[in-house]
Amino acid sequence: MTTRRRSALVAAVASAAALAGAGVLPALPASAAAGCRVDYQVTNQWQGGFGAAVTITNLGDAIAGWTLTWSYTAGQTVTQAWNATVTQSGAQVSAKDAGYNASIPTGGTASFGFNGSWNDSSNPVPASFALNGTTCTGGVTSSPTASPSASPSASPSASPSASPAQSPSASPTPSPTPSPSASPTSIPAGARQMEDLNRGLISVRSGSGNLVSWRLLGTESIGTGFNVYRGSTKLNSSPITDSTNYFDSGAAADATYTVRAVVNGAEQAASETSLRFTGGDHLDVPIQPPSGGTTPDGVAYTYSANDASVGDLDGDGQYEIVLKWDPSNAKDNSQSGYTGNVFVDAYKLNGTRMWRIDLGRNIRAGAHYTQFQVYDYDGDGKAEVALKTADGTKDGTGKVIGSSSADYRNSSGYVLSGPEYLTMFNGQTGAAMSTVNYDPPRGTVSSWGDSYGNRVDRFLAATAYLDGTRPSLIMSRGYYTRTVIAAWDFRNGTLTKRWTFDSNSAGSQYTGQGNHNLAVADVDADGKDEIVFGAMAINDNGSALWNTRNGHGDALHVGDLDPSHAGLEVFKVDEDTSKPAAWMADARTGSIIWSNASCGCDNGRGVSDDIWSGSPGAESWSSAVSGVYNTRGQNVGRKPGSANFLAWWDADPVRELLDGTHIDKYGTSGDTRLLTASGVHSNNGTKSTPSLSADLFGDWREEVVWPTSDNTALRIYSTTTAASRQIYTLMHDPVYRAAVAWQNTAYNQPPHTGFFLGDGMATPARPNIYLR
Repeated sequence: MTTRRRSALVAAVASAAALAGAGVLPALPASAAAGCRVDYQVTNQWQGGFGAAVTITNLGDAIAGWTLTWSYTAGQTVTQAWNATVTQSGAQVSAKDAGYNASIPTGGTASFGFNGSWNDSSNPVPASFALNGTTCTGGVTSSPTASPSASPSASPSASPSASPAQSPSASPTPSPTPSPSASPTSIPAGARQMEDLNRGLISVRSGSGNLVSWRLLGTESIGTGFNVYRGSTKLNSSPITDSTNYFDSGAAADATYTVRAVVNGAEQAASETSLRFTGGDHLDVPIQPPSGGTTPDGVAYTYSANDASVGDLDGDGQYEIVLKWDPSNAKDNSQSGYTGNVFVDAYKLNGTRMWRIDLGRNIRAGAHYTQFQVYDYDGDGKAEVALKTADGTKDGTGKVIGSSSADYRNSSGYVLSGPEYLTMFNGQTGAAMSTVNYDPPRGTVSSWGDSYGNRVDRFLAATAYLDGTRPSLIMSRGYYTRTVIAAWDFRNGTLTKRWTFDSNSAGSQYTGQGNHNLAVADVDADGKDEIVFGAMAINDNGSALWNTRNGHGDALHVGDLDPSHAGLEVFKVDEDTSKPAAWMADARTGSIIWSNASCGCDNGRGVSDDIWSGSPGAESWSSAVSGVYNTRGQNVGRKPGSANFLAWWDADPVRELLDGTHIDKYGTSGDTRLLTASGVHSNNGTKSTPSLSADLFGDWREEVVWPTSDNTALRIYSTTTAASRQIYTLMHDPVYRAAVAWQNTAYNQPPHTGFFLGDGMATPARPNIYLR
């Protein structure tokens, strides 16, 4: 069941007059055209509180500072705001730009949001707005060329570097939804395409009962009520509104469940039947190891299940698993030698193998060679799979790409010649749908930093909403010296390049800044994603956004790590002995907030998130620096026992430590073991990462996927602890969902949310998404 957001569309006309008491604003010439549109959306609503998002679209001449005013008629009060300074006197509300978003070009937008209180009886949208002192009337004044019919789908980007071609006008119906009863085919302005997931209802054995857990969708309101049924018996006396789980004490382990949302007092249709975790606290998904082989120099090898990702490959609302198989002779790029072929499989949760792709002898095996993306790029409701391919790659239907007989391996096992491709595969069948030349080509091997094949084949991959509404594929090559990043769209069955960033043309200052990983988020709040590429960030249009020049590193974290600081933050560790050992920066500008002095070493591990309620916001720590640091860079205590992955696991919103095959709770005097997984192995050598960690089922807590020791199953663990907190599924948070997609890239990193999820957190705003 999907609940559409409540919104109002209000047209506005602005003049250059300054609002009294709001400060002096730059004056416009007397003949300047002025006009704007205001989109005010109540994004979520709960008892006593609500969240709202406001977007101003400038239809007139550019302005260099703004104040938006309105009046409430039902006693609403603004309690917290972001991306604007909001003040209120009685019913009168004034929102002033935050400085960095003061300039709005013609056709551009500025957005801000806030939380407020209401009387639980009436929460009407404001009847009118005024921008810089002039009442909104819906027209454009003074200039005959600035028609009030200017494109209502103007780009949400206020960034002067935004590409004019990247407008959300590609969206079928970009106007905001007028009411919760709007047609599900209507798409709110600036909304992002997301998966149309089912409830993800699971039953996990916990003691003598079952923990039943389900999703709150990103299109629903926090506070939505639910009824839980075992068979035909309703278990709760009144709708559950404070969580999305229920402990059924004394129930049989094999009991089956459904849940029903309750909206405006009416019970909705039943969910799918619960998925039972037959192992008690885990579910085994059978998998099929490929047969081993022998290299040309006579070395035998076998296969182990490696990294995994998820996507709704068949459009049924349930995730399928895409799994990479690595041979036992997989190599780091610095190591010579032949490797076995890399295989990529797709599995349903019952173990049915949907297809197998054989990347062939001309794709070398190792952490830096094959990065795969699983996402619905064409918006048909079914995810595709993107992979770098070569002559001899065999798709899921058995069709060979290029030459089946070509063998470009040299005597050291490297592949340094021959064609390179990028292929988009059908998620249901594994069939190759579109194959293009990989960008950039390797060219001269030595131009990437060495002549034997180490640095030339350093690949990264991600998914980003570069136009603000639909996902694009990101593929890159190189980060030690030259860096090239290419963005691709997959529409109507064809891969089309959107842009290419190349440090050779952008400038030498952009060489050597990349990590063994990357992150994606809308760091400048223009509605479109940027790529945080190690020590620098690339804008949505492929231009450089910022560059700290701190160079290469192994670990990177991007999210709302400091809720007291506007926007998102970046935490990174460095390899260069002349640079800070670790640092935190403003993700919008790259300005360093705090840093640790150089350790004179390669600081190889680092983590940042809220793991301790003793200090506000995230704690950050790294391998080579003693202690754990708060959001101001102050050492506040004992360093955790691991610096690897993270997982939201127990009942509170503070995150836990995930390392190897166990989960621990941080404490000031020591870590407490919460889970030791049985009969499984971690991946990627000393990195000791799981195949996948993500919010795959149930409520907002995360599952962890490890291969069994014999590589015949993927064992999925889920928490057995009930929680009294309702948060929409993290897979409908755009920052988190993109992070799950890139998690398998090179040196895997844990996903983060685009809102602060931790101790003392505010109620997260409902994401601006639509479902496909």
